[in-house]
Amino acid sequence: MPEFCRVERDGRILRITIDRPEVRNALHPPANFELAGVFDEFAADPELWVAILTGAGEQSFCAGNDLKYQAAGGRVEVPETGFAGLTHRFDLTKPVIAAVNGTALGGGFEIALACDLIVASETATFGLPEVRVGLAALAGGLHRLPRQIPLKQAMGLILTGRPIDAREAWRLGLVNEVVPPAELLEAADRWARWILEAAPLSVRASKQVVMQGLDHASLREAAEARYEAIAEMVRSEDFVEGPRAFAEKRRPRWKGR
Repeated sequence: MPEFCRVERDGRILRITIDRPEVRNALHPPANFELAGVFDEFAADPELWVAILTGAGEQSFCAGNDLKYQAAGGRVEVPETGFAGLTHRFDLTKPVIAAVNGTALGGGFEIALACDLIVASETATFGLPEVRVGLAALAGGLHRLPRQIPLKQAMGLILTGRPIDAREAWRLGLVNEVVPPAELLEAADRWARWILEAAPLSVRASKQVVMQGLDHASLREAAEARYEAIAEMVRSEDFVEGPRAFAEKRRPRWKGR
């Protein structure tokens, strides 16, 4: 059983809760490696199609790196897949939803940025305060944030370390929905179930095309590139089932293969 997180399966959905509320869900190396193992299993399990990531309690989603652990002489180490086993997991085509229940600062914000969707509680705050403690947001935040909001707005947050609340994050386009705290997990589930209504291989192919397409300098290069998930989608039974269900005026029965 995991020690630093809670994991719950609900049909095709995997719910992951960072469970270190005594340190505002900050992550130390054992927690990072544990989460990496959880996401490894999610990626490999054909029965799981969507993940929801949140934090225990109402105070914090994740306060980032556990600086007290580091200051006490703890070794600074992260898995190859990055902070929380997610920020450098560039080959994951299954969607991940962040349900941000409080502060998402530093590495916590970087985890949320690495997710495909963000649903935020009205009490959520976001920020990259690393510059205020002599560090830098090196778990992908310095690259993802300028790709997700306008450059000047991103630089304003990066260079000052200034936190923003959920409403400002929504205005900037960082989050998909802001809800009262009591409705957060329900809202994240709603987004997950909307995704589950779609063909899973189409969802994964679409994510791969978007994310890998951003690696190309021009639209033409991105459009003409080859994407493995597209080939998998075209070879699948679902590629036949979708049009057939439409023609027969019924709900499709997705198999994910």
